[in-house]
Amino acid sequence: MKYLLSLVICFSIHLVSFSQTPEQNLEKLGIELPEVTTPVANYVKWRQAGNLLFLAGDGSEVKGKLGKDLSIEEGYEAARQTGIDIISTLKAATGDLSRIKQFVKVRGMVNCTPDFYDQPKVINGFSDLMVEVFGEKGKHARAAVGHCSLPSNIAVEIEVVVELEGTP
Repeated sequence: MKYLLSLVICFSIHLVSFSQTPEQNLEKLGIELPEVTTPVANYVKWRQAGNLLFLAGDGSEVKGKLGKDLSIEEGYEAARQTGIDIISTLKAATGDLSRIKQFVKVRGMVNCTPDFYDQPKVINGFSDLMVEVFGEKGKHARAAVGHCSLPSNIAVEIEVVVELEGTP
């Protein structure tokens, strides 16, 4: 029994030594984080309350409506790019992406026509990226909803709540 316990401990240590940090995963994916942009109105990019970090909605540079101007694939890529921008904001807010204990809640907003029903397929661009970068910590509760318009005609806007490690 002792031998089995020793094997389990050694195997666990071996697995931990091969786990990647979010920064290493970004490098592996070839993703360079852009500079965090300044808010366009009277708000802040993030606000921490206890161990929760709330990010203001961040949008893609892709313009247009899903179901009219853009395909699901283009919307997926817009959501993925928005995810990269959100990771930049998370890095600026935390100083170290490894401080993120888990993603808690994501609200994905899709600029779309009234008869477009594939909002979840679009926001998967964001969700898939978070799991690629953060692993299990990147999985989250989520809403993917359609809107008749978004600011500046952006295709996607996403807001995020994450839990941080340790005490504030």
